[in-house]
Amino acid sequence: MIARAAALYLFIFVCVLLALNAGAYAFMAREYASLLGPAMETAEGAHALAAAMRHVALTLAAIDAPLVAVVALASYALARATIAPLDAARERERLFASDAAHELRSPLAAIAAIAQAARSRASDESRDAFEAIAGCALEASAVVTGLLTLARDPGRRALQCEPVDLAAIVAFCSRESEPVANERGIRVDAAPATAIVEGDERRLRELARNLLDNAVRHARSRVSIASRRNGRLCEIVVEDDGEGVPPGERERIFERFYRRANDGSGTGLGLAIVRWIARAHDGIVTVDEAASGGARFVAGIPARRE
Repeated sequence: MIARAAALYLFIFVCVLLALNAGAYAFMAREYASLLGPAMETAEGAHALAAAMRHVALTLAAIDAPLVAVVALASYALARATIAPLDAARERERLFASDAAHELRSPLAAIAAIAQAARSRASDESRDAFEAIAGCALEASAVVTGLLTLARDPGRRALQCEPVDLAAIVAFCSRESEPVANERGIRVDAAPATAIVEGDERRLRELARNLLDNAVRHARSRVSIASRRNGRLCEIVVEDDGEGVPPGERERIFERFYRRANDGSGTGLGLAIVRWIARAHDGIVTVDEAASGGARFVAGIPARRE
C-alpha cells in the first residue's frame, strides 16, 4: 500500500513536470526561432535551431533526473508517514476483533447449550422463549466465527491446501441448500464441471455456501451454481433472478456488516468472508448483472498446476 501511494504521488509529479517541460521547450523554440529570423529558411539556420533545441532538451533532462529521484524519496517518506497510522489502526482493529471473538465464543456456546437443555424440561409457555434464546446465541456465535475469520490476514498460511475439484464443492453445496430453497419456493440448478484447484476444501465449501445463501435470499424463483475452468482460473459462478445489485453497491456489498436496503436477514458478513476466502487462495470475486437481471457472482481461484 505504501509503495502504491508513493508511486501515485510520483506519477502526479512527473505528469506536472512533463507539462512544465513541454511548455518550457515550446517557449524556447519560439524564442530561438524569432532570434534566427530569416536564417530559418536556410539549411544552416534549421540546423542551428535543431542543435539549440537538443541542448534545451538535454538541459531539461539533466535538471529533471535528480529532481525526480529526490521527489521519489520524498513521496515514499510521505506515503509511509501517511499510511503508517492507518496500518497501525487496522492492526489494532484486527487484534481487538480477534480477542473479542475468542472471548465471546465460549459464553455463547454455553448459553445455547443451557437454553436447549432447559427447553426440553420447560413448560409450554417457556419453551418458545428458550428456543429463541438458543437461536439468538447460535446466530451471535456465527457472527463471532465470521469475525474470527476476517480478523486473520488472508493468505495461504491460513489455509490447509490440497487438490480440490470445485465440481464436488458445487454438487455438495447445491444439495445442502435445497431444503431452505424449497421452503422459499426457489429452484436450485447445479452444473458442476471439473475444475481442480490447490485449496482448502472446508473454506471453499464455505465460499460456495455463502454465495448460495445470498442468492436464495434475493432470488424470486431460481438460483444456479456452476463450476468451470476459465483459462488459468477455476471459477464458481452463482446467479439468481432477483433484483440484482446496483453498480454503485457492487463493491460495498463485500464490506463487513454492509446490507442492502431490502436485505433484513443474514449477518452482513457472508460476502466479506467470500472475498476473504478468495483472496486467501490468491483469487478474486466479482459481481455483475445476470442474464435474468439478477446478480451474478463469479469467484475465481487459480487452477492447480499440473
